[in-house]
Amino acid sequence: MRFRDRYEAGQLLAQELESLRGCKDALVLGIPRGGVVVAYEVAKELELPLDVYITRKIGAPHNPELAVGAVASDGTLVLDDDLIRRMAVSIDYVHAETERQREEIKRRLAAYRGSRPEPEFRDKTILLVDDGVATGATVLASLRALNQHELAELVLAVPVGPPDTIRSLSQEADRVVCLQTPRIFWAVGAFYSDFGQTSDAEVKELLQELQ
Repeated sequence: MRFRDRYEAGQLLAQELESLRGCKDALVLGIPRGGVVVAYEVAKELELPLDVYITRKIGAPHNPELAVGAVASDGTLVLDDDLIRRMAVSIDYVHAETERQREEIKRRLAAYRGSRPEPEFRDKTILLVDDGVATGATVLASLRALNQHELAELVLAVPVGPPDTIRSLSQEADRVVCLQTPRIFWAVGAFYSDFGQTSDAEVKELLQELQ
């Protein structure tokens, strides 16, 4: 099955999360950029507020799409030590790329949230939403960072991801909702008919509508 686009994926995810409709202590967090589009549909369908949780991939040298780790907005750092060792990635590179991504997180927070403070997470049911996972590094950093708060429940909702990754992420969340776990998996975008880039302007517009 291929999703038409991120909006359709979000609508289908919302159907699996119907039990949370209108929950007064629930909050949907989208991982920018593409994950915010999916999260928008989840939040709209379930009548819940929407915000962002920014985590940035630490890409491998000469292959930025391959994650050797990820850093969350609160500074939580997750590294794939085995991959770093196999690819002979230097510690200096990891440090420099981590710092670069932290600066990008600051830029995006300012762009998306402006002067609004970060939402309160304590005692909330958090629905963390992305448009799909491959290695899962970005989502893993997000889950570990969010788990440092005293949450009522942490739910990960994604349209698609490989079985091993979804099993691994299930250890970090109270519940995982994933619509498809294809055994043959090469890229998240392969499971969408339209997987175009999401702009900062689109993210801001969606957030403003549901905040």
